[in-house]
Amino acid sequence: MQLVFATHNEHKFKEVKALLPHHLELLSLNDIGCKEDIPETADTIEGNAILKANYVKNVYGYDCFADDTGLEVAILNGAPGVYSARYAGPENNAEANMKKLLEKLKGIETRDARFKTAIALTLKGAHTVFLGICEGSITKMPRGSKGFGYDPIFLPKGQSETFAEMSLLQKSEIGHRGKAMRQLIEYLSE
Repeated sequence: MQLVFATHNEHKFKEVKALLPHHLELLSLNDIGCKEDIPETADTIEGNAILKANYVKNVYGYDCFADDTGLEVAILNGAPGVYSARYAGPENNAEANMKKLLEKLKGIETRDARFKTAIALTLKGAHTVFLGICEGSITKMPRGSKGFGYDPIFLPKGQSETFAEMSLLQKSEIGHRGKAMRQLIEYLSE
């Protein structure tokens, strides 16, 4: 079976491909010639995932799954949430995003947060959404060099290492994207 994962993010593509069964041929947006940024205009993480999956199906004709992920900080009423990738501006700069978030939390001790991933699957005319959530907190300083995005400042609940200090396998076992992916894989296996 051939499926498109609607992403230009090489880190995310690699992380997801490692989780999928080998009988699935996974294609990226680059593989199908989609160079444009797919509009993410929904006001929810789930809504953005659905928009992206539908776009690929409607414009390119491929069965597809798309994800959207947001970091939700409790004391900031769920911000940055749906705006996580562009929190510090439209250029999608991970360093600037982390810096802005750490500034907003300066002097605040309660730093509860969660990562939420929604995966929308468009397959043979059916639409399904899978959710993965990882509870944790925001560290006061970045730690680690692995991962991407907010990984250096996100400490999963019950862990001593940030996502950026963990191996890809460790992160996938407890992380939001891994949880949503396992639901997708189980669905595709049925």
